[in-house]
Amino acid sequence: MASAIFTDCSSSTAALTRFRPLRRDRIDDRVLDSRRSVPLQFAPTKNHSLLRTVAATTGHASASPSVRIAAMAAETSAKIIDGKSTAKQIRDEINVEISRMKDTIGVVPGLAVILVGDRKDSATYVRNKKKACESVGINSYEVHLPEDSTEQELLKHISGFNDDPSVHGILVQLPLPSHMNEQNVLNSVCIEKDVDGFHPLNIGRLAMRGREPLFVPCTPKGCIELLHRYGVDIVGKRAVVIGRSNIVGMPAALLLQREDATVSIVHSRTRNPEEITRQADIIISAVGQPNMVRGSWIKPGAVVIDVGINPVEDAKSARGYRLVGDVCYEEACKIASAVTPVPGGVGPMTIAMLLSNTLSAAKRLHKFK
Repeated sequence: MASAIFTDCSSSTAALTRFRPLRRDRIDDRVLDSRRSVPLQFAPTKNHSLLRTVAATTGHASASPSVRIAAMAAETSAKIIDGKSTAKQIRDEINVEISRMKDTIGVVPGLAVILVGDRKDSATYVRNKKKACESVGINSYEVHLPEDSTEQELLKHISGFNDDPSVHGILVQLPLPSHMNEQNVLNSVCIEKDVDGFHPLNIGRLAMRGREPLFVPCTPKGCIELLHRYGVDIVGKRAVVIGRSNIVGMPAALLLQREDATVSIVHSRTRNPEEITRQADIIISAVGQPNMVRGSWIKPGAVVIDVGINPVEDAKSARGYRLVGDVCYEEACKIASAVTPVPGGVGPMTIAMLLSNTLSAAKRLHKFK
């Protein structure tokens, strides 16, 4: 399979139509949520920060995502699900709600981010998260700890933010240094401020019928929100989630079940993954393997949400690489009815959902409708 995974599929000349989202008057605070995403279990990858970095920086590269998406539109036949424009619409809605909240009760939502170490990708994400907060009127708080900080020092800062009434959401930037217990750290975040949606009580509530989580992980939330805003019918449809990570695959599958889809999960031990995936009306792929999902995996007319963000060598690029998804975009565009581009698809939605969750946390705390 490795030879297929890294095949370059980058030339198509069919014509494409832009798929414009259905507008909503306000951001939906219910469990149409999804938070952040990470590569799944097909490969031994734990590059949590790459996706976050791209989610935050999409739109700041030398060629803007809108330009790249327009170029894609000239080459393909599927409808493009434009995550960048949808995320902008959501940020505008959030900005309006925050202004209304401030004018009515004098409260401004606050988001605290804790960064441990000096990873450049993590630092870039935190920097751009701060810019995103400023763009919608959320107060941003940041703690940057040295790489050799103790777990107890980190837990002390989390405890401080848990008790701070001006902080409504807490995000601990992953990955953490190897000497820290990630599970202990994430569990220490107050569930009412767990805007990443990783607390086990939030995941447990998501999995149970009749229970509502306070938050859902940002990237899966963004995937479902894209489907809703583009008018994709989920009820009764067959959906396949490729990958089973705690951050994307598992919560994405649970969200699809809540939407009354019939859900299958394809993972590293699945037999005949191509055959199973080809039955899907909706595909969400998050495995961290470039171009793994080929056109032969996709049923004609299916909707494809590509969470993967994978760097591949490209001598023509000034950076020496370019970003591609898990899905072979050129092939998918000839078969699917709609597909998210990479970059410019799910990535921008991740940080938009983080802002949405922070707003929801503040509204819940202050009982603001």
